[in-house]
Amino acid sequence: MLLLAGTYLLLTYWARGRNPIHGWRRWRAVSFLTGCALLGVALLPPMSTFAIGDFRGHMAQHLLIGMYAPLCLVLGAPVTLLLRTLTTARARHLTGLLRSRPVHIVGHPVSALVLSTGTLTVLYFTPLYNATMDRPDLHWLMHTHFLLSGCLFAYVIASPEPAPVQPSVPTRLVTLGVAIATHATISQLMYGGFLIDVHAPISQVQGGAEIMYYGGDIAELLLAAALVTTWRPSRHRSTEANASTAGPATG
Repeated sequence: MLLLAGTYLLLTYWARGRNPIHGWRRWRAVSFLTGCALLGVALLPPMSTFAIGDFRGHMAQHLLIGMYAPLCLVLGAPVTLLLRTLTTARARHLTGLLRSRPVHIVGHPVSALVLSTGTLTVLYFTPLYNATMDRPDLHWLMHTHFLLSGCLFAYVIASPEPAPVQPSVPTRLVTLGVAIATHATISQLMYGGFLIDVHAPISQVQGGAEIMYYGGDIAELLLAAALVTTWRPSRHRSTEANASTAGPATG
């Protein structure tokens, strides 16, 4: 987390040096650093210890890694920041990669929904969750999946950055609505003990279901609020988008 935050701050410093006029908006840096802090809270003691021994801790950790931290990281606009610091040739190469078909497929709202929300049914309604508790490598792979899929979903729904192909607002609203309904259904089935395959005391499973239900609602409300703020780009954001797509001057 420290390395991630340090890299972002260094890129911010370079971006301001290369283009003092545009600079870099301070609230974006605060948002990204907040995301790094949330990751630290989730992955370090006492939360990490609580998550291993209690399903309620696991669910709280899951929400931090997969929903709250990704939203803050995405609102920090790290791709735009990186483009500001690259030479023209490298910026064009990165832009070409972002416009490639594989990235376009992964960044489709349906793909993001399946990877972030749909995989929860596989995790909690099969023996997979119990396997991750017994094997540290699977446990860390699960954390990585939560983070990456959460960032992808937040990017598709409410990214402030210019994208080669950006879903329409109605499409993003429908995708978010399906995610909310899916989270609610999974948490209710979990609370009732239907189809769930988690080796934990009933009180812990029900507590985890409540955390998923209410904590997920708050995270999705924040995501909806972020979507509203990016609905109609401001003049400053449009200027930033033009600057990033044009590429920085060669240094």
